[in-house]
Amino acid sequence: MGILYDDVVLLNHSEREGDPSVITVNCPDKTGLGSDLCRIILFFGLTVVRVDVSTDGIWCYIVFWVVGRPDTRWNLLKKRLMEACPSCSSASGISYYRAELSPRPPDVFLLTFCCNDRRGLLHDVTAVLSELELTIKKVKVSTTPDGKVMDLFFITDTRELLHTKKRQEDTHYQLKSVLGDAMISCDIEMVGSEIAGCSQGPSFLPQEVAEDMFSFEILHEQLSTSLACNKAIITVDNLMSPGHTLIKIACQDHKGLLYDIMRTLKDYNIQISYGRFAAKAKTECELELFIMQADGKKIVDHSKLNGLCSRLQMELCRPLRVSLMNRGPDAELLVANPVELSGKGRPIVFYDITLALKMLNIGIFSAEVGRYQIGDREWEIYRVLLDEGNGSGPSRNKIVEAVWKMLMGWE
Repeated sequence: MGILYDDVVLLNHSEREGDPSVITVNCPDKTGLGSDLCRIILFFGLTVVRVDVSTDGIWCYIVFWVVGRPDTRWNLLKKRLMEACPSCSSASGISYYRAELSPRPPDVFLLTFCCNDRRGLLHDVTAVLSELELTIKKVKVSTTPDGKVMDLFFITDTRELLHTKKRQEDTHYQLKSVLGDAMISCDIEMVGSEIAGCSQGPSFLPQEVAEDMFSFEILHEQLSTSLACNKAIITVDNLMSPGHTLIKIACQDHKGLLYDIMRTLKDYNIQISYGRFAAKAKTECELELFIMQADGKKIVDHSKLNGLCSRLQMELCRPLRVSLMNRGPDAELLVANPVELSGKGRPIVFYDITLALKMLNIGIFSAEVGRYQIGDREWEIYRVLLDEGNGSGPSRNKIVEAVWKMLMGWE
């Protein structure tokens, strides 16, 4: 195609603070490319205000208008976006309706460290790991009676360098610089991927809690509660285009909204030929998507359309589940998000949970992250046992609301 590798992703920074910067992606298409790009943008904490997407089934052109943060690492963002794009050689007459190649699963490492406990400790550690691009696959945190914390993090390295001595020393240094003398020990070793990747059943959840968090029918009844966005308006038009199904969405905006739409379409093996997204106001947005099935045909089966629209409705209104349950005399916070069929989880969830609790000045006695098969879907579930102190802190409803708003970007 004659395009230079450095031109696959172009960044045009805004001249004035608060104005959107423009990210242009021009590369061969592949199944789920939009989902992968939106997931990276979510990880870097950018706010998307507008998107245009166009593809002919072989080549893809996407423009994102985004608002960054003062600490946005733009060069690293560009590098990660470029890595998500297929090489230009893959576009030589090959349709993007091919099956994706299964990449080699990343190496899993166990980060074990012990330190003296303090408020906000877990968030500070999570922030360091996020800054280093170390992805938490599973975690177990426990506090001893003498005020020490033993943390076990099963992590993968986006940079694929954690097996090197230099990368491990850098990780140790960054943790030490944040924790200071509170850090007692820190060790990193490679472990088998099966240790952090196995899914379990939902037996740890009482039936009433599981129904409240995952029941499709109950979720529909709860869309008007404070733990859900306003109901999305989804309309389908099969007459406007002879070869595409047009889906129009008007909904309340939230952090990761585009990712939630794109991952849903990816899991349904739906291709986007043209689409545009625009944030109308501070909390409202509109989307138009011209889509087709993997066989290149529009969706005419009413049961398929109804199933897709129902899933989109649910993912837009309640993309995560947040609940608080009693665990003896204490309270356990539960947060769940669906895992993509490709095995990817939602980024920065643990970061947001720990940040919300730190801002509320609520301690964490123990925490676990694991994957569980519930029904026909795999879920990533965060279990956080709270240290509510003498009970003088915020009410449990306030805790749930604060965590929900942080996850949705409404804090």
